[in-house]
Amino acid sequence: MKSKILMSLLAMALTATSCGNGHDKQEKAPTRVKTEVVKSTNDGTSKPYVGIVEEREGTAVSFTSMGVVRHMLVSEGQAVSRGQLIADMDDTQARNMLAVAESTMEQANDALKRYGMLHDNGSLPEVKWVEIQSKVSQAESQLAIAKKNLADCQLRAPVSGIIGKKNLNAGETAMPSQAVVTILDISTVKVKISVPEADIKHIDNTTTSIINVEAAGKQVHGGLIEKGVQADALTHTYAVRINVENTDRKLLPGMVANVQLGTAEGESVAIPTLPVTSVQKRADGSLFVWVVSSDNTAHRKAVTVGQTMGTRIAITQGIADGERVVTEGYQKLSEGTRVIVD
Repeated sequence: MKSKILMSLLAMALTATSCGNGHDKQEKAPTRVKTEVVKSTNDGTSKPYVGIVEEREGTAVSFTSMGVVRHMLVSEGQAVSRGQLIADMDDTQARNMLAVAESTMEQANDALKRYGMLHDNGSLPEVKWVEIQSKVSQAESQLAIAKKNLADCQLRAPVSGIIGKKNLNAGETAMPSQAVVTILDISTVKVKISVPEADIKHIDNTTTSIINVEAAGKQVHGGLIEKGVQADALTHTYAVRINVENTDRKLLPGMVANVQLGTAEGESVAIPTLPVTSVQKRADGSLFVWVVSSDNTAHRKAVTVGQTMGTRIAITQGIADGERVVTEGYQKLSEGTRVIVD
């Protein structure tokens, strides 16, 4: 009888254990993730960089005298032509000064005419005649200055381009030499990139380049290159500017450009890239990605990154072509977690 009871208790224990193991297996179900197989991009003779579009030339335009701005006739981003009126200031005082100068000029000319008859008759001392002529010259100079001051109340574009920044509005006081607007020449633009010192020796003014600007929806071939000769003290990189034709004016200063820069030696460069979000950072600042091994388990792998290219980033060390990297679902992973790849 006792043996039957023991056998029953043992059977119940085994059943409970079996149910418990099934529950544990359910809790340890593999984690679903999305992955990407690493594949280096190789265009044969190029290296990727990220650059910024710059204007060909910027001109700060200002009044030559102090005054209250009466009208501001342009807005930021507007195209202007050389000689176009940009703004004007209150010219009441300038007009009054011009009226005085014109009156003085009229008096001087009248005196010159009347005393000229006496001089021709020989009844006017030479000293007096010289004095009359001197007053006429002074009146002419004052009139020219008054006309110039009135003209300076209007601000006109010295060059053609687009308005980059507007610093004053109507009703505000303009000071001499204070920039009212900045006019940018973007008929040709420059794309500035920073090149590591190890690569600068491969670049000359004829190095080829392909430039993609997503914001403008435009991909172009770069022109002549201007290579800086002084490195940045902190990053040890050199500024390189690539001239780009921009006749349609779609490329605007400040836009981000992805640049594929050829090498003078024609060396082949293959660089793997991954989504920026797939690269994680440890507490000590080191970077890693989650890779899926052949047994479908996830493992951390340290990496070194390079330039960013839009939403992707170059991986210079740590992974190889063919490895599977987790791009979504990595938040739930720990070392050795079993995964299911969607």
